[in-house]
Amino acid sequence: MLQCFSERSVFELSLFSFAMIYLDHSATTPVDPRVREAMLPYFTEIFGNPSSLHRYGQDALAAVDAARQTVADILGAHTREIIFTANGTEANNLALRGIALAARAEMDGHKGRPNIITTPIEHHAILRTCEQLEREFGFEITYVPVNRHGVVNPDDIARAITARTILISVMYANNEVGTIEPIAEIGKLARARGIYFHTDAVQAGGYLNVNVNDLNVDAMSLGSHKFHGPKGVGVLFLRNGVKILPTQTGGNQERGRRAGTENVPYIVGFAKALEIAQSERNAHNAKLRENRERLVDELLEAIPGAEVTGHPEQRLPGHASFVIPGAIGDEMVFALDLAGVAVSTGSACTAGSPEPSHVLAALGYDAEAARGALRITLGRENTDAEIDAALQIIPATLRRIRNSTIEIRN
Repeated sequence: MLQCFSERSVFELSLFSFAMIYLDHSATTPVDPRVREAMLPYFTEIFGNPSSLHRYGQDALAAVDAARQTVADILGAHTREIIFTANGTEANNLALRGIALAARAEMDGHKGRPNIITTPIEHHAILRTCEQLEREFGFEITYVPVNRHGVVNPDDIARAITARTILISVMYANNEVGTIEPIAEIGKLARARGIYFHTDAVQAGGYLNVNVNDLNVDAMSLGSHKFHGPKGVGVLFLRNGVKILPTQTGGNQERGRRAGTENVPYIVGFAKALEIAQSERNAHNAKLRENRERLVDELLEAIPGAEVTGHPEQRLPGHASFVIPGAIGDEMVFALDLAGVAVSTGSACTAGSPEPSHVLAALGYDAEAARGALRITLGRENTDAEIDAALQIIPATLRRIRNSTIEIRN
């Protein structure tokens, strides 16, 4: 039991008996050895430019085509609907800006400002793109609120639709609190109204069903490094018939929708990682969910006043997020790092920001509560021994940090 370990002994145990324990899988994941092996030949032996007509280029093109077919089969899509990008952020940017600008060009100018509907808990790759579209291009952005658990009500989305609405974008699963949104239901109502629907599925790609027909999406963004693939490669699914204005111009790669020489080894790695993640997700999800529940139960028991953020059940399987009263997020992360456990306060893209989480603010937490945010996200490579050690180290470290913070304030 936790009580049999003093805080000092737990600290020493973490430093000298265990290697560093990585529990920040929503930020990134280690590359699966099977993915690395699949990629290696394309750094050295098959190094050609896929646009070249000679054998070197055609061998590289064959690898890209095979990867595109693998991704398309998993998503329930056609190969021409798969666009390889540099990451999930670029996929999100291409979807929003590309669809929005193409749709605006076709709108009757007398209808007024074109409208985009989204939520206030989206990743900054969505929110800042929306801000730019509003500020620089004259779009109207409607932010539909979420409830205390971070869930958006499809009925609220339906009520927000106007005759000028051209696009709806709602994330599949939230990166900070892990909440899974009712994407299929939102997609169904968008289709009934003849409105394009995009989902940022970057956090969901390794854990949830990504069949685009089941989800009723017209566009979907994925990022490889969230499911044990390499950093630096993503995918945008774009349903056939959806028009976009390319945001990156140059050559004719990706059917003219995304110019630039294809990153062959990383594209191969993306396809292999997605294939592994989706074929093994049920088994991995069961174990992740079991360990997450252990962690949540013991942490809530050990830290009075700690509260789980996000939906208690409708959430990513390995995702646990909290607000810890009397503690400061960055201080908890630094202390746990010294104790041998890597966690985060929320999105890695905004780490170190003095501003409280926009996600927690949208859920109704005040700035003081949001300062105590802590995100612990498990991965499939975490061993039982690591989870046991983390369950000793984390509560003891947090109690020590919170007591120190209270003493300083007093």
